Amino acid sequence: MDRTLRYDPSAARQRLEPELWERVEPQLLAARQDVIADVVLWNSGGPVPESKQPLDAGFIELPMRLLDDCRQRGPLSLAGRIETVAARLREAVDRFVVLGIGGSYMGARALFEALCHRYHNELPRDRRSGVPRVYFEGNNLDNDTLSDLLALLADSDRRTDFQSVRPGDDAAAGRTGSPSCGVEDRWAMAVISKSGGTLETAAAFRLLRRALEAECGPDSDEVRQRIVPVTGETGRLRDLAVARGYSDVFPIPDGVGGRFSVLTAVGLLPAAVMGLDVVALLQGAADMTERFANDPFGDNPVLDYVAVCHLFEKHHGMKIRLFSTWGARLEALGLWYDQLLSESLGKQERGATPITVVNTRDLHSRGQQHQEGRRDKLITNVFVQSPSRAPLALPAFDSDEDRLNQHAGKTLPQFLSAAFEGTNRAYAADRRPTADIVLPKLDEYALGQLFQMLMLATVVEGRLIGVNPYGQPGVEAYKRNMTEILSQA
Repeated sequence: MDRTLRYDPSAARQRLEPELWERVEPQLLAARQDVIADVVLWNSGGPVPESKQPLDAGFIELPMRLLDDCRQRGPLSLAGRIETVAARLREAVDRFVVLGIGGSYMGARALFEALCHRYHNELPRDRRSGVPRVYFEGNNLDNDTLSDLLALLADSDRRTDFQSVRPGDDAAAGRTGSPSCGVEDRWAMAVISKSGGTLETAAAFRLLRRALEAECGPDSDEVRQRIVPVTGETGRLRDLAVARGYSDVFPIPDGVGGRFSVLTAVGLLPAAVMGLDVVALLQGAADMTERFANDPFGDNPVLDYVAVCHLFEKHHGMKIRLFSTWGARLEALGLWYDQLLSESLGKQERGATPITVVNTRDLHSRGQQHQEGRRDKLITNVFVQSPSRAPLALPAFDSDEDRLNQHAGKTLPQFLSAAFEGTNRAYAADRRPTADIVLPKLDEYALGQLFQMLMLATVVEGRLIGVNPYGQPGVEAYKRNMTEILSQA
């Protein structure tokens, strides 16, 4: 089977004036050269023009660099060390918490939902191949959800009300778990933050750290092995990791912004703990980068995707971009893309609004508006050709009250494909533009291609329209206000 991601803009192009497509080609080729020049400039370490600050172009060549490192140094490479730690955690614990917000968790969650069993956390350990149950926290300030997680992680024979463990309560904090407790009773966490100063993640980490220290002892080797920070080379979390002597600390490299960090340890460590193939993930991304740099316009998924999005926004007023996933497993990836596009291009009163939809579910809620509402939406379908599980066929019954015997023997993938084709046909009949991203199957290689395609496309579009795709100054405003309010409370 051909494993190559395919972008098909043919339906959308029928709604575009041919001269627009022709005129945008040299502009896109220039934008590609600008992005490649960004990489050269970033690699040189030389001064960055003020107009390009910040310049976080490190993500572009990173997959290739990590693969080369893996081939040359094996277990001593970053990928090798991540797999070693992940294997240790899989053997040692049965629950794994990923603490992070925004780009520090959304990519990992997308991988989990796309590639792990839909009901992974409900399966017994042997049905999970020893992979721990996975939870995501530190991405909100919701008292009740974190309380529920703390209660879930607490052993039934120990104190479960961790709010009653006060700082300085040595008797409580020094309690250690039973040395005979099994893997099913143990948990670990990765805390992911480049600076360590993001309040949502830092607050959750302090509460969960207190819970783990209460269980194992604050200065125990057990705690040092069960907390894995992923952070920058400097910052609060790095300082804490050094002070507490955590066994394993992984870097978030300079020059890689949070929403572009899924292919660093930010996403690779959780992926490895989940038992996913991080090398295949990196290979998919590296191959997409090669296609971006070398394939011609018209046969280049990155450039062609940007062309369609840009032209419909600029010339047809389509400022809402629907990331329309088919099947439930790519919803979290759509939410990851929502952040990527919003934070990168939503500046200077510009930037399209991304919305993730899941079909066929949302055909029964938002579908009416997409079909007959305002003509301000460009629809990009994301469709997986082959399911990961054996196709389920509709059985025939002797009684046929639901009138479905006419479809007996047809499979759910056939139904989904018919819905996909029928919906596109309905949009086309009403001259509503659609384009398709087609994945041959849903695996690590395909996700690596898709992550890198969307990150590269976002940067190219930023250069095309004169918006720096890096940095997120608008996000910093709420953080400053929140800190000021808390300091006055």
